[in-house]
Amino acid sequence: MASFEPAPVPPDDKDWTWVLSAPCSACRFDASTGSGADVLAEVRAAVGTLVAALDRPDAAKRPQPQVWSPLEYACHVRDVCRIFGARVALMRATTDPLFAEWDQDETAAADRYWTQDPAAVASELREESERFLADLATLDGDEWQRPGRRSDGSLFTIDSLTRYFAHDAIHHARDVTAGPAVS
Repeated sequence: MASFEPAPVPPDDKDWTWVLSAPCSACRFDASTGSGADVLAEVRAAVGTLVAALDRPDAAKRPQPQVWSPLEYACHVRDVCRIFGARVALMRATTDPLFAEWDQDETAAADRYWTQDPAAVASELREESERFLADLATLDGDEWQRPGRRSDGSLFTIDSLTRYFAHDAIHHARDVTAGPAVS
């Protein structure tokens, strides 16, 4: 594990909601087809890829100074599972909630992703993803359409949020196997 503070990764200020209407040219995932329920197996596979990458001796090594390491990507996806799990719970419990702000880059720096233990992150990622996927598996037909909003005004249903999440996990699994996918 890196004991120094690496150069900050440039902030990702892209509005990635476009992946809900078009395939991602970098990772090839098409969140515009199918449903949230259809992508759960693909998410499990992506998490498996991320967990396997944490077994590598270079899991904490960045491929380039301003590109996250497999460890940092795994920490991010673990946290996305937590955040999106809370958002789905909020969408199930309330009508059209407004999600709390979350800055992924701020979280990565504050939690010092590069210093975390790969084995612990692997365990946490498996646990958080399985908890989130198990919650999604309990949804009935109408619940998939419950709405929620980000502070930037982007509207999601549980279905679209799940497909958006799936892209994140799949995209980053590709990052740790084929190198950073810029799209």
